[in-house]
Amino acid sequence: MTKNKLKGLVALGSLITAIGFILLFFSVNFGLSLAENWIAKQGGADTSTYLIVIEGSTNNFLAAGSILFGIGLTTIIFAYYKTLNINE
Repeated sequence: MTKNKLKGLVALGSLITAIGFILLFFSVNFGLSLAENWIAKQGGADTSTYLIVIEGSTNNFLAAGSILFGIGLTTIIFAYYKTLNINE
């Protein structure tokens, strides 16, 4: 791999990491927003059902953010390691 390709890989990894970070730290807001849209579409629901929907939506964003954050960090570390070992 050339240095230019590795720089592109670092940029891609940084973008994925940033998206994962945003999803992680704003998962509650995103989950609550989805649950509010769901309850508006339903026209109403029990409190327990509403809380389950909030928790499920929040957990979905939390899982997606964790996965993207991990993949992004792994990509950055891999590209940095390869950059150190490249001989041009």
